[in-house]
Amino acid sequence: MSTLSKLRRLVLRDGISIREASNRLGISRNTATKWLEQPEMTEPRYPKRASGPGILGPYEEVLTQWLKSDSHRNKRERRGTKALFEGLRALGYPGSRGPVYTFALRWRKEQDLAAKGQGYVPMHFDMGEAFQFDWSTEYAVIGGLRRRLDLAHTKLAASRAFVLSAYYNQAHEMLFEAHARAFAVFGGVTKRGIYDNMKTAVDKVGDGKKRTINARFETMTGHYLPMATQKNLGRSIGTTCTTRRCTKVPARAASRTNRLNPSSKR
Repeated sequence: MSTLSKLRRLVLRDGISIREASNRLGISRNTATKWLEQPEMTEPRYPKRASGPGILGPYEEVLTQWLKSDSHRNKRERRGTKALFEGLRALGYPGSRGPVYTFALRWRKEQDLAAKGQGYVPMHFDMGEAFQFDWSTEYAVIGGLRRRLDLAHTKLAASRAFVLSAYYNQAHEMLFEAHARAFAVFGGVTKRGIYDNMKTAVDKVGDGKKRTINARFETMTGHYLPMATQKNLGRSIGTTCTTRRCTKVPARAASRTNRLNPSSKR
């Protein structure tokens, strides 16, 4: 999530002062004030600095092999960072001990955080805490023809109340209208929104939880001020299945899609 979205959420929604919000986000107060005074939600983009290969780069593969082999040994027989550093120096490593220590510490933390087995976490949501959004493909008879429709599912996570909106595609305009329609029915916006990795929301899926958020989707979340979360939650995945069971309508007949949307509120 961008810094501007976090800033707007802290100041406009949570009522935190600009000074406190800027301290939390690590930006200057003048910058925070300037961003909040802008009529449109546009965060400046700075060019990324090109970082060259580190001094430890040519030796990372060897160091990783040493750490892996040590992880299978008894704790007393494992080499410390100093021993690893001396071993790399014998291979020609010209750097200091700091990069070796940082790399070894990061590698060991990643191994500790790695999933060691499956588990079950029961899901509980407070009222007004979160909504879930997803798309599904349905069919309806419109103007006498059987048409393929993209159905937007917006469901409150706590009460399971939902709104369905039918469209011919999943473009950003449809995404925005589906949110506006659902929030109007719900009478407000929750604190958090849970999404799958939709193409209209995520431009690129990185390693782990890293996501490159779409700029237009980021602007929408900054406008409504919910915190967007991209997760494949079990309960979120079942959103479309649950709404299908609730509606129990295999194919609706209508003259236009706007005849379907008002009657799809539950």
